[in-house]
Amino acid sequence: MLEFPEVMTISSQLAAEAVGRKVTAVLPPSKEHKFCWFNGSPDHYEAQIRERRITEVRGFGLFVEIVFDNGMYLCFNDGVNVRLIPAEGTVPKSYQLLIRLEGGDVLAFTVAMYGGIILHGGDYDNEYYRKSQGAVSPLSEEFSAYYWKVLKESRPGLSIKAFLATEQRFPGIGNGVLQEILFHAGIHPKRKLGTLDEEEKGRLEKAAVGVLRQMAEAGGRDTEKNIYGQNGGYRTVMSKNGLSAGCPACGGKIVKETYMGGTVYYCPVCQPLSAEGTNKA
Repeated sequence: MLEFPEVMTISSQLAAEAVGRKVTAVLPPSKEHKFCWFNGSPDHYEAQIRERRITEVRGFGLFVEIVFDNGMYLCFNDGVNVRLIPAEGTVPKSYQLLIRLEGGDVLAFTVAMYGGIILHGGDYDNEYYRKSQGAVSPLSEEFSAYYWKVLKESRPGLSIKAFLATEQRFPGIGNGVLQEILFHAGIHPKRKLGTLDEEEKGRLEKAAVGVLRQMAEAGGRDTEKNIYGQNGGYRTVMSKNGLSAGCPACGGKIVKETYMGGTVYYCPVCQPLSAEGTNKA
């Protein structure tokens, strides 16, 4: 799933590979996917961007966006995978969109669970898109002031997971990167904001910035793939990949459970849950 590190990685890779190149063909889905959303019919995408050059690729929040020289934009979000297939490579049989570039390379877009591949003229009116566009990057100088402002405005009874990963308070921080951030901060995902002291709040901010920077610099997480089909270089601890190895800090067993509609991983020793944080979010 596309979260901040993957958005940064994929937008950078696409910029290096595709900017300046012309689109020679656009193919609609080879197989219908009921949870892949388009802006109108994907059959009409080719007429709007064929023979147009890619001028920019940018990443923000949970979106990657390709910009064309005629003022059109193609954005895709967290559930969409994109692969660069070399001219001599094999195109996947199942895809939700295919863009052929001059030189023969192909961008193949696929969706596993859900996702949007939206072609628009700058007028895409979607809440997640707008919030992502206006997101304060965790790697920017402005992030600290923004973090403390949002923290102050949030309800004390909100769980830490809900605070960081819901309502698009921090676009790009999702359930995946959340696990690593909380481990490095030593905070349980079910803790309530009101139970954190000032030191813990500062520790959470430091962990968020530090972990996301490391993930971005490493080319994303080892649980996700880049445009070349390679896993990211950041080795996750609190994920399916690290579950069997146990906690690297104390050697204890990592707990995996469902919470707030998603899976959480944590070490109950290094990330203790206080009595005040046991209430359901």
